[in-house]
Amino acid sequence: MIDVHCHFDLAQSPEKYISDNEDKEIITIGMTNLPSHFQMGINHIKPFKYIRLALGLHPLRAKEHINEYSKFRQYVNKTSYIGEVGLDFSREGFPTKEIQIKSFKFVLDCIKDKPKIISLHARRAEETVLEMLLADGINNAIFHWYSGSLSTLRKIISKGFYFSINTAMIQSVNGKKNISEMPKELLLTETDFPFIADNSIENVHCHLSQLWDIPVLKVEEIISENLKKMTDLL
Repeated sequence: MIDVHCHFDLAQSPEKYISDNEDKEIITIGMTNLPSHFQMGINHIKPFKYIRLALGLHPLRAKEHINEYSKFRQYVNKTSYIGEVGLDFSREGFPTKEIQIKSFKFVLDCIKDKPKIISLHARRAEETVLEMLLADGINNAIFHWYSGSLSTLRKIISKGFYFSINTAMIQSVNGKKNISEMPKELLLTETDFPFIADNSIENVHCHLSQLWDIPVLKVEEIISENLKKMTDLL
C-alpha cells in the first residue's frame, strides 16, 4: 500500500502513526509545511524502511517563508522528497499570491538540477504551477488532490506529470470526473491525513478497480509500479 501525501507530523502521536504504517509496510511520504518542521522530524524517521519525510514550504504559510529560506537550502540535499509546495490562489491564499510565487520559484530553483519527487499543492493555481514547472525543466512531480479544470488536467497529462488521489475525490462529482480522465500509468494514492476523515486507501483501490474493471490486486500492482518509475529517477 502506498500513501504519497500525508502529514503524519500533525498526528496526535506521530511516533505511533509511523510505527503502525511501518508495521503494515505502507510506503508513507510525510509532508512538512515548513523547513523548520522537517528539521524537527528528519532524525526520527531514519530507522524506518517504509517512511520518508519531505521538505516543504506550504503556500498557505507564505507569511513565514522569508525566515525559512535558509533552512530549505540547508536541508534540500537531505531528502529525495519535496512537499508540500506550490501555489494557492483560492480566497484563503490569494492575499499572499505574490509571496507564494516568489517562494515557489525559489523552491524550483533549489531543486531543478537535483533528482527529487515533488508533491504539489495547486488549488486554483493549476495553470501557473504547470507553467512554472515547465519553465524550470521539472519533470518528476505529483499534483496532489487535483481539483482544476479538465482542460488543464489534459495539459498536465500531456507532460507526463503524476496525480495522487484520495477518498474525498472519489466522493465528489468533480473528483470522479477528473479521476476518470487520468491515465492508469500516472496515478498514485494518498490519504492527506489528517485533513480527510475517511482516508482509506483501500476505498480508493476499490473505486479504481470498478472504474478500470480490473481486480483490486491489479490496481495495487499498477500503483506500486508507478511509484517505482518515479523513484527509479532518484
